[in-house]
Amino acid sequence: MTPRSLFRAAAVAELVTWTMLIAGMVLKYGLGAGDWGVRIGGGVHGFVFLAYLVVTTVVAVNQRWSAGALVLGWASAVVPYATVPFEVAVARRGMLEGPWRHGAEGRVGFWDRLLFFVVRHPAVSILVGVVAVALVFVALLAAGPPVPSRPDALPS
Repeated sequence: MTPRSLFRAAAVAELVTWTMLIAGMVLKYGLGAGDWGVRIGGGVHGFVFLAYLVVTTVVAVNQRWSAGALVLGWASAVVPYATVPFEVAVARRGMLEGPWRHGAEGRVGFWDRLLFFVVRHPAVSILVGVVAVALVFVALLAAGPPVPSRPDALPS
């Protein structure tokens, strides 16, 4: 899997899970079908959102994107359906070309060394990445929603 194909897959997955979340919201608020659609769509979307942030970071380090490009990549996940247009834009600019870097080519910092480990040990890295995303996901679930789910639940 190349940086381009991994990033494309993550961008499309983020787009699909936005659709799941929005469909769940339509079911809940438009059709009064309860919150099960939001719970399922929101949960899947939240997990994929975090995974997209990780993939974007790894690809950005490998491709040596600027900090601005990285932040724009992260921000594209916040706007519904923006990850695929962002992926198309960076691909057109040649920012996804080339293979994974395996060693030093010029300057080497902490993020480069971490990238080299990830590329050399993909199975371990995927496992660590999934566990890290799952832990963050569980912590966010434990913290609860950012806003109360019912108007009568507002603090007085």
